[in-house]
This record gives sequence, C-alpha cells and structure tokens, in this order.
Amino acid sequence: MSAAERVSATRTIAASPAAVWAVVADPRGHVAIDGSGMLMSAPDAEPLRAVGQQFLISMDREALGDLPLGRYTVVNTVTKLEPEAVLEWSVAGLSFPAIGHVYGYLLEPADDGTTVVTSYCDWSAVQEKWRSRVTWPVVPQTALRSSLGILDRLVAQAGSDGSALSPLP
Repeated sequence: MSAAERVSATRTIAASPAAVWAVVADPRGHVAIDGSGMLMSAPDAEPLRAVGQQFLISMDREALGDLPLGRYTVVNTVTKLEPEAVLEWSVAGLSFPAIGHVYGYLLEPADDGTTVVTSYCDWSAVQEKWRSRVTWPVVPQTALRSSLGILDRLVAQAGSDGSALSPLP
C-alpha cells in the first residue's frame, strides 16, 4: 500500500477510549459525527460487536457534488474489531458488491486519560476496474478531520464516561 492509497486524520480527544468507542462502534454515531454530509441515517442500527457484522447506512452523494447518485443505501461489513481500539468496515451497495475500500478508526489511550483517534479510508485493495471510475479518496481528508472535530464535541458534551450518548440521534 502506498501513501497514495490511504488518507487519514488524527486528533487527540479529551475522553477515555470507552467514551469514544461508544460513538464509533454505533452506526448512529457514524451519522452523528459525519463531516462529509453524506451519511443520512442508520436504519435498524445495533452497536458493532463482531467481525462480519453488517450495518446499513442511508447516504446522499449530493453532499459531495461529484457523482449524481442522489440517495442510496450502503451495506457495511465489519472487517476488523478490537473493542476500544480498532474498528474497520468495507462498503458495498444493496445491488453491488464491495469494491475493496475500507474505512476505520484507531483508538490509542494516552497517559493523560485522553484518546488519540485516527480516522482513515484505505483503497489499496480496490479492484482495478473501479480505480478509474471513482475519484479516490471518496471522502477527502478534510471530511475525516471534520468528523473527528464533531466526535470531540459530541464526546465532550456527553462527559468522560460516554453515558449521555444514549440514545444517539
């Protein structure tokens, strides 16, 4: 994988990994912190607990203004999960298979009680036929940074234990 096949953003958040995990391991949390404007809802969302678990996200591509896809739903499949540390998922459509890109969060506890959070998109495994059809990354680094800023604000409002996060919008 080259640096040209992965984009990421990192931010230190003044909360425990458990409080951050409460947001990122809940598909409704993905919608609540989305900095791209594309994520609309997480119908029938359940907290993410296992590799292979799937969750739906209703999307609106018009927010990016790059492809005239309008509203659609994606099926995400958890590919890596280590509670309070790693969450990664692949993206597919209701009518098309995953093309090889993944999104994820890495959480690293710091000695001062904060959590270093990295959000990323990796398209190194995208099938060749899709590389020229889609502009990579789909979500720019600025949107990843924005999502982390919203995550920071949401977790700060909830308190250090994340208890005020339930139920998420």
